[in-house]
Amino acid sequence: MNVTLQNLTKEFPGRGKKQPQPVVAVKDFTFRIPHGKLVGLLGPSGCGKSTTLNLLSGLQKPTSGRIFFGEDDVTDLPPEHRGVGLVFQNYALYPHLTVKQNITFPLENRKGKEKLTKAQMAQMALEAAKLVQIQELMDRRPGELSGGQQQRVAIARALVKMPRILLLDEPLSNLDARLRLQTREEIRRIQRSTGITTVFVTHDQEEAMSISDLIVVMKDGVIQQTGAPQAVYDDPANLFVARFLGNPPINAFAGDIRGGQLYLGGEAVLQTPGLPDQPVTAAVRPEGFLPQADGPLRCAFRGVEVMGRDVTILSAHPDHHAPVIRAIVSAREAAAPAGDNVRFALKPDKVFLFHRDTGERIRF
Repeated sequence: MNVTLQNLTKEFPGRGKKQPQPVVAVKDFTFRIPHGKLVGLLGPSGCGKSTTLNLLSGLQKPTSGRIFFGEDDVTDLPPEHRGVGLVFQNYALYPHLTVKQNITFPLENRKGKEKLTKAQMAQMALEAAKLVQIQELMDRRPGELSGGQQQRVAIARALVKMPRILLLDEPLSNLDARLRLQTREEIRRIQRSTGITTVFVTHDQEEAMSISDLIVVMKDGVIQQTGAPQAVYDDPANLFVARFLGNPPINAFAGDIRGGQLYLGGEAVLQTPGLPDQPVTAAVRPEGFLPQADGPLRCAFRGVEVMGRDVTILSAHPDHHAPVIRAIVSAREAAAPAGDNVRFALKPDKVFLFHRDTGERIRF
């Protein structure tokens, strides 16, 4: 089912004299979620992504704007009538109930024509458990399960009622690194097998990029950029998006355009034909550096981190915004430089220019 958010805004009232002005958590949010896709809402803490999820679920009402599930306007519909499945960071399982009882709990409140027999509920619970591969745990209680297993129970409980859309609010935050990787792969598998339109909220860009069909990057309640994860990574709309996506983060320099060339530290490092002379922020992805003995960009060598297939060359430059530049190269390219300096050529498709003051993209 398509989900449409139309000019959605959410304001919270001010808090007395210390904060008299209202806080705008989501501002004029307009986006269409295609049927059957997994969309990642991505941004730093406080950017409005969880508020957007709460507006979708009906837990909060928008100050203005409309929400449509397909052709149905659900803006004023209470949560229990929207047909959403919710999974939170906190698993919120009932500790005194078994896994089976936790999964069937949402089905027990159905009335009238929708009322189910115990046999029907047991069958639906088993099917949901099989989907998340916990069918052998049905008689255990939450305290007997690992964190990853508890999260699977929470997902099965959300799926058992066959929701119109599935909403996941940072569901992996409480898991260790290995479980996070395993569980996010499971979420992607489950979403593809069910075909349920899904919204996944996270501040972890690696999570969002690895499992999402589309990502929405947010800052201060405003959409910064939307698109396929790789497309947004390869073509950021502004400096915020460029910095937020990528691990290690992008390398940003204070540069200048003069005579159709990019200058860093007084050295011409890249051709920029057609651009007027101006100060810029030049951002280079870690994989955008090519070690060359006669490369135009000279940096002070700081060391090497060996990561197996790839190697990170650590260096410094007076115009770099951070103390260390991280350049990821293949192990074959990573010969230790002679002396105290290392020189690089830059890959043009991995270099992005931004207005020094506004952070908006300058294309060349």
